[in-house]
Amino acid sequence: MNEAGLKALRDKLDSIDNELLKLINERMEIVHQVGVVKAHSGGAIYRPERERAIIDRLEDLNEGKLNRSAIEALFLEIFAISRNLELPENIAYLGPEGSFTHQAAEARFGAMSSYLSIGSIKGVFREVSTKKAKFGVIPIENSSNGIVSDTISCLSNYDLKIIAEVILDVHHTLATTCDSVNDIKRIYSKDIAFEQCHRFLENFGLDEVEHIPVESTTKAAKMALTEPGAAAICSHVGAKIHNLPILFENIEDKDNNKTRFFIVSDFENAQSGDDKTSVLVKLPNTPGALVEFLTDFDNAGINLTKIKSHIVEGVSIFFIDFNGHKDDENVQEIFNKHADSIKFLGSYVKEVEDI
Repeated sequence: MNEAGLKALRDKLDSIDNELLKLINERMEIVHQVGVVKAHSGGAIYRPERERAIIDRLEDLNEGKLNRSAIEALFLEIFAISRNLELPENIAYLGPEGSFTHQAAEARFGAMSSYLSIGSIKGVFREVSTKKAKFGVIPIENSSNGIVSDTISCLSNYDLKIIAEVILDVHHTLATTCDSVNDIKRIYSKDIAFEQCHRFLENFGLDEVEHIPVESTTKAAKMALTEPGAAAICSHVGAKIHNLPILFENIEDKDNNKTRFFIVSDFENAQSGDDKTSVLVKLPNTPGALVEFLTDFDNAGINLTKIKSHIVEGVSIFFIDFNGHKDDENVQEIFNKHADSIKFLGSYVKEVEDI
């Protein structure tokens, strides 16, 4: 293509960008008006079910080259910017900066939000409970390592509600200033990351170098940057934050390693039409109590997607996910029947059936 033809195409792009900027500013003006209404009514700023409905509608209208993932990426960032115009809110997450939980938080709240890196899951719940943060982001389970006990304990002890779930594909990188794996003498990472990348390490002879466990993969990247002959197994974001060159990407043994995160806050969601509900259940220690409880769900036509037993302060409880919303009629019947046994944790837009 000649220069004149290229210039004509670039001029068209500039014209489209100008129109996009104008339309986005118009959208933000309406967002501001919505914020004024919500400020007077006390309405929640973050409505996952509303955001899902918008993306579903846009996907149905889409006739171009964008797929759903691309539409979601574009509009989730626009939604995040909109929320910060309405009412800037702090988001507490299980740190440190660059952790997978940080990545999950940014996936929902965008780069412009104000983030608080907190050193423990209990600390995240405490920050939201005391209203120093509006939202908290914590891991609930990993497809390889199961349920996160601290999250279950905090869900039991705090009166916060799950308002959304985020599913993140967990990918590890080998990042180092070394030019070759042969130059690597030691590797920093979390214990669990070493386990999840064992096959890669073995294939490249890196199972024979020194493995040094640290409390976070982000700290591993920081240490590897300053030490000759050192490398880190860390997230892509962790390597990027510390400007540590990535030698290999996606080094985890399993290509379907996923982590599920919860977003917690102090309000409940309205029905979206495609919801999941989480509860904690403490049943009487009598024969058949669990069978009777689960049979009620079956009789009500409610699909249980997860049931895990857990010990909280010496007491056995069950963490249960099922399809449906708290306000659905068949769910209400079960909640009323078992009011003394169920702690409602939240109803939220369903992202996946299970991991």
